[in-house]
Amino acid sequence: MPRWLPRAMVIALALYACFQLGSWAFHQLVGLLINILISFFLALAIEPAVGRMAARGMRRGLATFLVFMGVLVAGAGFVVLLGSMLAGQIIEMVEDFPKYLDSVIRWINETFQTELSRVEVQDSLLNSDWLRKYVQNSATGVLDVSATVLGGLFKLLTIFLFSFYFAADGPRLRRALCSVLPPSRQTEVLRAWEIAVDKTGGYIYSRGLMALISGVAHYVLLEALDVPYAPALAVWVGLVSQFIPTIGTYLAGALPMLIAFTVNPWYALWVLGFVVVYQQFENYVLQPKLTAKTVDIHPAVAFGSVVAGTALMGAVGALIAIPAIATLQAFLGAYVKRYDVTDDPRVHGRRTPRRGASLLTRLRRREP
Repeated sequence: MPRWLPRAMVIALALYACFQLGSWAFHQLVGLLINILISFFLALAIEPAVGRMAARGMRRGLATFLVFMGVLVAGAGFVVLLGSMLAGQIIEMVEDFPKYLDSVIRWINETFQTELSRVEVQDSLLNSDWLRKYVQNSATGVLDVSATVLGGLFKLLTIFLFSFYFAADGPRLRRALCSVLPPSRQTEVLRAWEIAVDKTGGYIYSRGLMALISGVAHYVLLEALDVPYAPALAVWVGLVSQFIPTIGTYLAGALPMLIAFTVNPWYALWVLGFVVVYQQFENYVLQPKLTAKTVDIHPAVAFGSVVAGTALMGAVGALIAIPAIATLQAFLGAYVKRYDVTDDPRVHGRRTPRRGASLLTRLRRREP
């Protein structure tokens, strides 16, 4: 046996053990890493507001706290509005359930010549085995639901804590990162950081402005149709349509259509038509003007980035995909050498005439 073989085997086993340990640690910490990534993009989104407040003499910690309080108040207000709307609809459905049941039983009796009554149906439902099993499963699943809710709250708290530290200690973090890099690399890192802040903040603020415009437009329509809970529905449409890319408008319009249908079925068609028309206005008029200087990426690239982000990290990837791709595109665009485009008709989508055709044209022009 060569003398180097035992040592090589020990080194190979040690490297394999380190790889396995690193893979295990990565899988255990992948949730924390995703939360840190979300926190980083959230800190980048609020960095412009924090920077402006800090430039006026306010401490960065206090400025970050005020911005987060504004976000929390807005989020709590949205949840309260939406919750009151859903609670009211559920109460109305529960109160009207006997009427719906009577109408269904009446239709069954008239159609199938039966003699059913609501009391018999209620007794059969209450004494059925499937209802008993459903109640038992629901009771055993309460602990699972509680654990899920507590886990979600803990993740949300983790994201807010990391975001607060990233935003409040942004300059210190940049100095710590630059201290381990040579001066030439420090310039590139600071430039990349600035581009990321501009693109992420621009994306959030442009989406917020479009959400405001969309919410006001849909609020006017819902008030004109006398649809209940118009403010909550307008806030729902504005936020969901803008922060869920590509299909968010149609997902957001489903709830107002459902509520409008309970008032008048024709109102649901009016809401659907307005959603479709407004989507075209937003895509071709409003969005290009608002995002031309913030997140200027092709719609196909945006859609592909959302699909890729969803495949990698689910809903979180869909939310941060567009600002991440915009940041990468802006950063790489500064280092890609560009040339003047040749003056060729094919560049503008026109075909060049064939040589035979041009010769035949010249001969025809010479004929008397």
